[in-house]
Amino acid sequence: MTENHPTARPPETEGERPGGQDGTAPGRPLTVADVLAVPVLAAGQPQVVTGVTHLDRPVRWVHITELTDPASFLKGGELVLTTGMPLPDDAAGVRRYVDELAGIGAAALVIELVRRYHRPPDALVHACRVRGLPLITLAKDVNFLEVTQVVHALILGNQAEAMRRTQRIHEAFTALTLRGAGPQDVVRAAAEMSGRTVVLENLVHQALICEPSGTTLEEALTDWEQRSRATPPGDLTDPRGPEGWLASPVEYQGERWGRVAMLPAPGAGPAFGPEHLTVLERTAMALTVARLIHTTSWERTAHRDALRDLVEQRHRSPQDALARLAALGLPTENSRFLAVVVDLPAEAISAQPETRLAQELQTTGMPALVGELAPGRVGALLALGPSQPWRPEVERLSRTALGLAPQTTVSVGTEVDDLADAPRSFHEATRVAEATPPGQPLPPGRSYHELSDVDLRRLLYALREDTRVQEYAERRLGRLLDHDSRHGTDLLPALRLYLDAAGNKTGAARRGGLSRETFYQRLRTIERLLDCDLEDGEQRTALHVALTALDVLRAH
Repeated sequence: MTENHPTARPPETEGERPGGQDGTAPGRPLTVADVLAVPVLAAGQPQVVTGVTHLDRPVRWVHITELTDPASFLKGGELVLTTGMPLPDDAAGVRRYVDELAGIGAAALVIELVRRYHRPPDALVHACRVRGLPLITLAKDVNFLEVTQVVHALILGNQAEAMRRTQRIHEAFTALTLRGAGPQDVVRAAAEMSGRTVVLENLVHQALICEPSGTTLEEALTDWEQRSRATPPGDLTDPRGPEGWLASPVEYQGERWGRVAMLPAPGAGPAFGPEHLTVLERTAMALTVARLIHTTSWERTAHRDALRDLVEQRHRSPQDALARLAALGLPTENSRFLAVVVDLPAEAISAQPETRLAQELQTTGMPALVGELAPGRVGALLALGPSQPWRPEVERLSRTALGLAPQTTVSVGTEVDDLADAPRSFHEATRVAEATPPGQPLPPGRSYHELSDVDLRRLLYALREDTRVQEYAERRLGRLLDHDSRHGTDLLPALRLYLDAAGNKTGAARRGGLSRETFYQRLRTIERLLDCDLEDGEQRTALHVALTALDVLRAH
């Protein structure tokens, strides 16, 4: 029983675009399915009898034969056309005929059912099925010579176009190298030119740069280290490992530094073609040159970029962020996360503080990502164990930071159980940093600041550039300030004494060294100028906020 299938084009893979009128896609060789779709052959009503899953085989040439031993004239990859006239009559002869074609690597056998046969012989169908050789029948007469002319023109055209595309690939990477492109630019260009996901990793299988194509970061990087270790290293750019990656080593000063991997596109179709090999080889060469030019640690750069994208929530999904940070070596399962922000004075910036802080964390065995969030500001994301206390880790990190420069400020957010909440922890640490004036005394027993340290004064310090705060202080106290300036009075100090004493007039007068009558008179003047009732608790609170804001604005 034969398994007839109408001929059909396999789906195009990601990154391929329709080419000429035959429908072939540039970037891959002509296949059996492509040839069957050519009008001159399609007119013969081709039916796939066996090997329907092998229609993606590349066709190197078309060969017309009426010999009983055509394999001796083939080199592999040929689409063999025959009328069936030379086929042996016995099953053993047919089997030998098919074995020779399959052994030499013929792409497919096409037999015309017009002259000798009107249905394919059972022995031929069985032999082709056993050897996995596609067998295609033609129900109508076809001009084989015209088929060879058309297909050979397509093959030669494809080869010429492939040479032009290869030349464009070389020119593109040469231009990248000449302008000193960094690794991110090189990997991005490789992904765009190949239509495949490209990943740069170091020797410990940490994915430093990933440019997805036709997929997501989550799909590309999930379980990255495990999958990468299952893909053995090698010096040749060829598919390897259970997933069939293309991988090429990247060197630095004559030694292997890491490798760049190209992942197959999801879905059916050939994983890679010759152009993918060319792209990856040139990518590895460009990265080797970039490694010499860009001497800053690529691991530090990867951590920096990942932290910035996490803080600014640039990832497409929380799952993308999780996969990316895990691929950088951060434990993400059963972990709690804590953000630390370190603000350094200008003189400490040139000393690469992020490197020093990362080394300190590595020495203590604290998993973390460390990177520069902004000039003078370094961020660290700590991955804590389920029951691991965070204060000792932050204290050690803070002391290292203070050792870089005494004016350094270390601020901490709150710990979170989900990586998706890590941006909130960073925002809290940033708010603490913004509310910490230079020279702010450290809390007793620790060398860092946290959210609970932010009192009214530090909150107003963080808002000091907001014109609404400035307008509020002026509206509440402006007339009092003008009066003291014009008349040389000390009404503002009297108000401060009164508010600091929580409305206790006697205590305030005693603290100011004034008689009660004099102090009471000044309070009545203040009430008249400000049109307020100092006995009212809410109004005293409003004046206290205004006075604290004024102090902050004057001091900074």
